[in-house]
Amino acid sequence: METLLLLYLLGLALAAAAAYFFFGSFVLGAGYQPTPARVARRMVELAQVGPHDEVLDLGAGTGGLVFLCAAQGADVTGVEVEPLRFLFLRLRRSLSPYRARVRIVRENMFRTDLRRATVVVVFLWPGAMERLKPKFETELPPGARVVSYWHPVPGWTPDQEDPPLRVYLYVKKEAPVTGEN
Repeated sequence: METLLLLYLLGLALAAAAAYFFFGSFVLGAGYQPTPARVARRMVELAQVGPHDEVLDLGAGTGGLVFLCAAQGADVTGVEVEPLRFLFLRLRRSLSPYRARVRIVRENMFRTDLRRATVVVVFLWPGAMERLKPKFETELPPGARVVSYWHPVPGWTPDQEDPPLRVYLYVKKEAPVTGEN
């Protein structure tokens, strides 16, 4: 009887952890939905991720894009605020052949410093995209690429897009020259 109760409690705890893993991030402002593998490959292809890139995955989830970009030779930072996914990412990194190129940080993406990024990958809701837009505009260096799945950056015109997959690529332009010499 005691063993049965223990198994029941363990099952209940696992079910609660799974429910939190998949639905808990709604409390933090974004639901959990992994980027489909075909879409992730297309995002990496459009952004031309390679060995000279410093990639930021904002809202890294379980790391599909993180490890795909690292496999292309890029240095990648996965930014995730949700604690269970963060721990999962840390475990996944420790087991990855690309661990030397992957850094996982637990922080709020709206506070993440974007200045070193050459590529930013995102699969975020429209509200988050709207909030990130000013950071993209002020912090990203010229030539940096932002590649988004499903939701475009509000008010921006994509440099390339894949309409059937809803993938949008933006390349940050040089800052306009102002003032007189």
